Amino acid sequence: MATLHQHDVLVIGTGAAGLSLALHLPPHLRVALICKSQLNEGSTYWAQGGMAAVLHTRDTVNSHVEDTLAAGGGLCRREAVEFTVNNSRRCVEWLVAQGVDFDLREDQASIDQREFHLAMEGGHSHRRIIHAADRTGRAISEVLTEKAQQAPNIELFTQRVAVDLVVEDGRCQGAYILDRENDRVELFQARAVVLATGGASKVYLYTSNPDGATGDGIAMAWRAGCRVANLEFNQFHPTCLYHPRAKSFLITEAIRGEGGKLLLADGTRFMDSFDPRGELAPRDVVARAIDHEMKRLGADCVFLDISHKPREFLQSHFPTILARCAEFGIDICREPIPVVPAAHYTCGGVVVDTRGRTDRAGLYAIGETSCTGLHGANRMASNSLLECIVYAESAAKDIAATLAGIPAPAPAVPWDESQVTDSDEDVVISHNWDELRRFMWDYVGIVRTNKRLQRALHRVQLLQAEIAEYYGNYKVGNDLLELRNLAMVAELMIRCAISRKESRGLHYTLDYPELLPEAVDTVLTPVNSPLQGQANAQAT
Repeated sequence: MATLHQHDVLVIGTGAAGLSLALHLPPHLRVALICKSQLNEGSTYWAQGGMAAVLHTRDTVNSHVEDTLAAGGGLCRREAVEFTVNNSRRCVEWLVAQGVDFDLREDQASIDQREFHLAMEGGHSHRRIIHAADRTGRAISEVLTEKAQQAPNIELFTQRVAVDLVVEDGRCQGAYILDRENDRVELFQARAVVLATGGASKVYLYTSNPDGATGDGIAMAWRAGCRVANLEFNQFHPTCLYHPRAKSFLITEAIRGEGGKLLLADGTRFMDSFDPRGELAPRDVVARAIDHEMKRLGADCVFLDISHKPREFLQSHFPTILARCAEFGIDICREPIPVVPAAHYTCGGVVVDTRGRTDRAGLYAIGETSCTGLHGANRMASNSLLECIVYAESAAKDIAATLAGIPAPAPAVPWDESQVTDSDEDVVISHNWDELRRFMWDYVGIVRTNKRLQRALHRVQLLQAEIAEYYGNYKVGNDLLELRNLAMVAELMIRCAISRKESRGLHYTLDYPELLPEAVDTVLTPVNSPLQGQANAQAT
């Protein structure tokens, strides 16, 4: 008999979104926090730049809202943008109260005044990026993790990867979770389930994301009947370190915010030829410009130069980048940094409202897993950490207000692996994994065409047939589960991209280079959606 765990709330994911939600829940609720590997190894931990918030007297909520709407290519939902920005100051104050040590101005008169050093990043019209040097995510992750470990109502489970959600009587009531250390699937039951598993950028060959960003929450929500939206909008960060031994190391946008210049190998600047804002143009513009120049010249990379700044400034503001580059023999105080674009952020995701509620009763999605309407067709720099904290608090409030009226989960079907065997063909998984990530990079990357997208769709459907056969005959393991989820999300991304007959935001296609007059979300609805049942009931 599989191990059974019962809690009031099940939170899958231990980044900024999952941890914040757990900590915002009332202390009388028993919470299970599921961590895919070890704590402090997800995308939040590696976020360098910071968190956007309206904190300066010269800044305004309206300015932050308008900047976000402009960056979003007409697809942002104003209600979501205003909701997020209006809550930005309070969320910063909550993080500070938890113990997050954000950088203060160097001319700080009194620490009690808490005048933070605010950075500038692309798309923003004011300095509004609060940060902890160039390791903001790490500072937030470590503090919130420690708080969760100290909370008596929160139980942390590491080395656990979610297999699928449990839906009974139309309601999500838990999940099957693989214990990676003991190689067995456990049943976790709860009256509310929260997906905070991050994005899906590992679907691409080159990415800034850690290994766990495999779209697990998006795929599970889709299989459970939830709509997804705008998955064609994958943000490629313009500047990842280009070095054969530098796996997934991001060079923060804040370097360009502090005057860093993008150069070709001969030292020529090129961004002014693409956008009047130069290096401070939105990420999609910068990424396409770099991609264009690399393809035009047959170059392996371009270069980002911040060497005109004093060493003391770089040591203070970018210590992690300075040290990491030094490991590869690059002194950023004296020479430019070789950089390339890489898949960075999944702007679309599971459709939710401002309380994080999905289409499936009892199921919430927050953070990069969700599609709130904040990002639209292009995420503006440093809005993502803010979204995590704001929607975590909102979802926690909704759960706390409604949980008392929700009955305990009904008995669920236990996990049955009596008919499967251990696989001796794991090479199939690794081969399919490599093939998937390579054709997604080649066919569904920064620049797309109809022909490339159709080829990608054909390939991913063949892969899914192989994966389904494998999944049905062998015991599940982490690699198989990740491959299954990645292939599912890849298909959803491709289908979204094929359906958009224009170039907007992060989706650029040579076949439809112009904007359509009206900006419309790309929404996919699964056949088992509860909304389908509602439509049928209304029709009769």
